[in-house]
Amino acid sequence: MSTPTPAEGSGPKEKKGIGKVLMRMKTVLKKADPSRRLSTMGKPGPSTAAAEPIADISESTPAPAPEPVAVSRIPEYPAATKVPRSQIFEERAKKLGELYGLELKPSEWHKSEGNALRIEKPIRMRVHRKCHLCDTSFGLGKECPKCKHPKCKACPRIPPKRTEAEKEESRKKRAAILKEREENAPIIPDWNLTEKKVVLRRPAKTGGQDLVHKKPRQRVRRTCCQCEKLFTSGNKVCQGCEHARCADCPRDPSKKEKYPYGYPGDEPGVKNPYFECHECKTPIPSQPDAETPCPKCSHPKCASCERLTPRRVEPEPDPEVWKSVQAKLEDLKLK
Repeated sequence: MSTPTPAEGSGPKEKKGIGKVLMRMKTVLKKADPSRRLSTMGKPGPSTAAAEPIADISESTPAPAPEPVAVSRIPEYPAATKVPRSQIFEERAKKLGELYGLELKPSEWHKSEGNALRIEKPIRMRVHRKCHLCDTSFGLGKECPKCKHPKCKACPRIPPKRTEAEKEESRKKRAAILKEREENAPIIPDWNLTEKKVVLRRPAKTGGQDLVHKKPRQRVRRTCCQCEKLFTSGNKVCQGCEHARCADCPRDPSKKEKYPYGYPGDEPGVKNPYFECHECKTPIPSQPDAETPCPKCSHPKCASCERLTPRRVEPEPDPEVWKSVQAKLEDLKLK
């Protein structure tokens, strides 16, 4: 009598022990990974014969049609307003840029297509209640978690409930603050470190142009030594006699201590010329026609001695002042 083949029998022979455990593991792996299932079915092996009847059964029984998935309808909010997602991302990118200095490009954002629903809600204040017996804050329940006292009207409310008069007074104060802020805007500090010229102005008493504060300056006037007319500001030539301004033209106020040889920009004068000794570099006061020797080296003025140009001269220190300073320094010495 011949043994029946697996195809002729009613089903595969049931395995026992370790073979049964291995068979279950294989079926679990086949269900988890379909690509692995196809690869294992293509290879010849001992497990192919056992897997053939299962494949035949699956092919013979038609797969059930997938049930239609119920699409959940989005609830409608009548008070909601549609805001473009791109606008929301722009606001977030702007805030991040102001806080941390980041530059976010639109390509780096998430999907910003479509609209988002936004509901404007009033600001709510959290209200807390405390037990009037043990001064413990109530939680979510209506009983005190410490003394089990039920919440009553004697339990204080934080913040306390305001009356209509207090609410009206608060509205008036808020309106007054907003009005004051509009009229007197806050001063925004300017962090620019560059120096700015501040101009102080004051309205004139008689009206017209405002008065501008200026630093007090001493006005210098020069008079022509030929026709005794004033030089106009910025001109070095007299408009009366066309005389070039020289060192002999008087200056008001005069500074002969600092400028004994004439003022800068003037032409050499004729009345009191000064020459410089070419041997010891000492100034020689001389008359136009006389030849005065040098007071230091007694060298007579010659053609090599040049005339001094107008310049500033630092005055020599007073010997009496120098002696008093020396005496004070002697007194400060420690004995």
